[in-house]
Amino acid sequence: MDTGRYRVEGGRPVNLGQFSTRADRDINKKEARDQLMPANILRMAQLQEKLYAENRHALLIVLQAMDAAGKDGIIRHVMTGLNPQGTQVVSFKVPTSHEMDQGYLWRINKALPPRGEIGIFNRSHYEDVLVARVHDLVRSSQMPLELVTPDIWDQRYRQIRDFERYLHENGTRVVKIFLHLSKEEQRERLLDRINQPDKNWKFSAGDIQERRHWDKYMSAYEHMLEHTATKEAPWYVVPADNKWFSRYLVSQLVLEVLQDINPRIPELAPAERAQLAECRRLLEEEP
Repeated sequence: MDTGRYRVEGGRPVNLGQFSTRADRDINKKEARDQLMPANILRMAQLQEKLYAENRHALLIVLQAMDAAGKDGIIRHVMTGLNPQGTQVVSFKVPTSHEMDQGYLWRINKALPPRGEIGIFNRSHYEDVLVARVHDLVRSSQMPLELVTPDIWDQRYRQIRDFERYLHENGTRVVKIFLHLSKEEQRERLLDRINQPDKNWKFSAGDIQERRHWDKYMSAYEHMLEHTATKEAPWYVVPADNKWFSRYLVSQLVLEVLQDINPRIPELAPAERAQLAECRRLLEEEP
């Protein structure tokens, strides 16, 4: 699959209406679900083991989307084959009062994956240019009022670009995925959560309130994609109306990043190899 077609060209205006929300490749659903994605996950696991052993790079996967777009399903189905020992998932909720007393990147920085590991952000620092922008939350925050100017969103885009470039230049690869869901598909999924008792726990009345701001969110996402898609930390717009397709595509994106990192099992120094040989001799000579 040519994943480049889903990559956003930063610095240019973005119109999400030009991006498909449905599977737009002639790929067989059963083949993608039962063969192609499992093969990707197996290869991801092999590369993750090398990433962990090498302990030089980290990988951060950022998932952003409207409610019911399938972020949890991506984590559950695509990342299921990875070793939990080298993987961490962080879900960012509404900031606590303590977090609100810090800069908005403070809680993000604390949650970054260490070298050798894969971190998955379910929502992220981008909430502070999405939800915060749609609802103008900065005016009711602890930000000094003289800093809440019309330029604040451009300033935050710049801060995020600088932050992600810093991560890249210090060994953390960042790949950002926007699950592009249609308004009608979201409606159907929210109705499923209401109509199916075993899904009631997933439903929040707040999802309906946020849905009323759909157009504002789409505009905020377009500005975000335009101003924060970079060579060091690219954005991919992944069609999300067909879950099987979005999961397969995300598995391909993650695999390609790991392949590009190209981690290797460390080679032992001569003294360490000699020690191994001695340990082998001792074990083999045991009665």
